Amino acid sequence: MNKDEAKKRAEKLRAEISDLRFRYHVKNDPSVTDDIYDSLTRELRSLEAKFPDIRLKDDPLSRVAGKPLPKFEKVSHKERMLSLNDVFSYEELEDWQNRILKLLGSKAPKLGYFAELKFDGLAITLRYENGKLVQGATRGDGFVGENVTENVKVISDIPLALPKPYPAEIEVRGEVVMSKKTLEELNAAQEKAGLPRFANTRNAAAGAVRQLDSALTKSRKLNFFAYDIAELSPDFRVRTKKHSDEHRLLFSLGFPVSEHEKICEDISEVKKFIEGVRAIREKFPFGTDGVVISVDDLALQDRLGVVGKAPRYMAAFKYPAEKATTRVIDITVQVGRTGVLTPLAHFEPTLVAGSTVSKATLHNMDQIERLDLRIGDTVVIQKAGDVIPEVVEVLVKLRSGKEKKFKMPATCPACSTKIEKRENLAGESVAYYCVNKHCPAKNIRSINHFVSALDIYEVGPKIIERLKDEGLITDAADLFALTEADLSGLERFGEKSAKNIIESIREKKNPPLPRFMMALGIIHVGEETARDLAKHFGTFEKLRKAKKENFDEIENIGPAVSESISAYFADAHNKKFLEKLFSLGVKPVSYKLQATSYKLKDKIFVLTGTLPTLSREEAKEKIISLGGKVSSAVSKNTSYLLAGADPGSKFTNAQKLGVKIIDEKDFLKLAK
Repeated sequence: MNKDEAKKRAEKLRAEISDLRFRYHVKNDPSVTDDIYDSLTRELRSLEAKFPDIRLKDDPLSRVAGKPLPKFEKVSHKERMLSLNDVFSYEELEDWQNRILKLLGSKAPKLGYFAELKFDGLAITLRYENGKLVQGATRGDGFVGENVTENVKVISDIPLALPKPYPAEIEVRGEVVMSKKTLEELNAAQEKAGLPRFANTRNAAAGAVRQLDSALTKSRKLNFFAYDIAELSPDFRVRTKKHSDEHRLLFSLGFPVSEHEKICEDISEVKKFIEGVRAIREKFPFGTDGVVISVDDLALQDRLGVVGKAPRYMAAFKYPAEKATTRVIDITVQVGRTGVLTPLAHFEPTLVAGSTVSKATLHNMDQIERLDLRIGDTVVIQKAGDVIPEVVEVLVKLRSGKEKKFKMPATCPACSTKIEKRENLAGESVAYYCVNKHCPAKNIRSINHFVSALDIYEVGPKIIERLKDEGLITDAADLFALTEADLSGLERFGEKSAKNIIESIREKKNPPLPRFMMALGIIHVGEETARDLAKHFGTFEKLRKAKKENFDEIENIGPAVSESISAYFADAHNKKFLEKLFSLGVKPVSYKLQATSYKLKDKIFVLTGTLPTLSREEAKEKIISLGGKVSSAVSKNTSYLLAGADPGSKFTNAQKLGVKIIDEKDFLKLAK
């Protein structure tokens, strides 16, 4: 076979392989077998190896992973990627329809709907120009996403080239998903490698797409389903009058769309579709968390428009919350910024609705008494809207007799002030308050200062207020106990923002010692003083065990500062706060000056008196930077006593021991 014959054969092979891919991935044609597909592919690769010139530069069949990227580029979406408003009952679904009818007015046409699966994956957008895939991007914040083009190219369901006739331009929106079977295989491999399991298919799919190395993305065996067209050439747009028309067009262009979709004449047909999916959804190979309902007419969609970040013409029906059982291992109390005490249940970590839950607010004593909840009880928990964890029932028959009733503390856990019990105006409920105006738990400014000093950028004042109001934190230490599950259920806290917040907090568990000292908010301890303390003591343990006279020895630290630092470490509440921080994994990094040369290696210096031009700290830094050591006391091992004006007893001790005494001028010669 010559080159021309090989080129023609390769073209036919590519066409046949493309058709097989379409039939397998889009039409779910069971007659297409891997054996046939693999055989044709091997023949094509054999020809390309023999005649390299016939290989296509942008081969739609190769799916070869690109080079790892150093970072993701930002992509501005031409058409904003919207989120959907959720409904959790048929009553809410009907309310959504009534709002639409009211907006359209009395002359509104009869509404028709299109119902389809809501896949549990990662939303992406794909842009094609002249039939070629030119860009793939994540949703991001709806306006700006991340360029993941190289990664989406290795997902087999996503066409790299569209069949003719294709639109000159089209932007396709859809969901990257991972099958349940693939997740099982992936988690088995993770366990074998000693790595953590993925909580659900959504997290695994999202993590796979957001990899800088597309080879890893390819190995995760992802799938894709298209659900919308954001932009379309005018000659094709005239053919799509309805959202259902867009699905037909997507299918004809080779995009997988769900087989579970339906054009519905009215809301009653929508309900039938929802019930039909409910009966079989657990058997689906892919995770789905609901049904998306759209007004089918695109002209009506334009009239209804968007409010906030969600379209008025679409709604996502979510199935009832998933429930699970777990055991309450403790009930603690958090103090909010108004002084109200909120009980918090701590569970044995339990997987519910795709994420691990370990705690949930119990709101107040009324809730505890209504449930007859005790420490040690087995309880039913659910995530309202598949997000917010809550205790809904106590399984009293599973009690062993060792369960303990919970009592509100008599004094505030943050300041030990006596607690005050208050009824609301109607006398229907009771709340417990700390009445101490100076209670540290009420002082949000201290938490704001802590967060600011450690540069935890994702946690601002409004977020801190919200966390306090929800009873999730009492002080800055509680930030390090938060989990994504604690945050993602709060209003306006999406999964991505929750993840960003938790990651930003975890990144600061090992702050530099000067930063940590600043964050504690000790009176008179600013940036310079914190650095002086860190230089002098080196470690936090040495610093907090130091006595007042040890602080007085440090240059630039006067009596008022020494008194303030000593008082801070002597305070019982501060000790408790520090132990709480350390128990949650916070550990400041010791301050250590690095040697830049070893000119003074093995030389031990002791400093005394006031030097003419150098401060003690400057001299100490210079000695250490040259490989020497600094000691606080003179001994027979001391190499030099560096003495300035008004030397103390160290000077006399050095003379007695025969230690060489030098001045600043001699020292600078040694260090030159």
